[in-house]
Amino acid sequence: MMGDMVAGGEGLPLPQMALAASEDQGRAVLAAGCFWCVEAVFQGLEGVLEVRPGYSGGSADTADYRAVCSGTTGHAEAVEIRYDPRRIGYGQLLQVFFAVAHDPTQRDRQGNDVGTQYRSAIFAMDAAQARVAAAYIRQLHETGHFARPIVTEVIPLEAFYPAEAYHHRYAERNPDQPYIRCVSRPKLEKLRHDFAPLLRTDHQE
Repeated sequence: MMGDMVAGGEGLPLPQMALAASEDQGRAVLAAGCFWCVEAVFQGLEGVLEVRPGYSGGSADTADYRAVCSGTTGHAEAVEIRYDPRRIGYGQLLQVFFAVAHDPTQRDRQGNDVGTQYRSAIFAMDAAQARVAAAYIRQLHETGHFARPIVTEVIPLEAFYPAEAYHHRYAERNPDQPYIRCVSRPKLEKLRHDFAPLLRTDHQE
């Protein structure tokens, strides 16, 4: 059974429009604020094979951390998720994206992280992903789950540029770093509470 058919999450429904198995490439690129914390959320899900932090939305020549932090390059901090569609579906990734990874009603920021590099965006691999993502945003608007309008962009993926090596698995390697304790840890606690059935066994303690 495809992962999209399994319910999960407190109060946030799964997408009504599912991505057919024949259309699912097993790859998604999502932007939801600081990629350290977003990476930590998705790497704990059963069926996720790899999560890489990086940059999307700008050009290759400025796809580096120092330049992107200036907020002038057009990039968003993003994660590339590779997953097994037989074990977890694109719809479930979107559900976690909206329910746990960030606040999709904040424009060009997440909390104290301010700038277009922290914008909420779904970089669609193809027309099928774009249709599912756009339909889900409409669905969430109609259900009134969020008190404010969702500002998440759905745009075609042009390129994903992996971040520098020291950013990879940053939250896992630096659990006591103050930013990780304050921002990443609460997200992981919410993930464990609301999406326990979707977690890898080693992330359920």
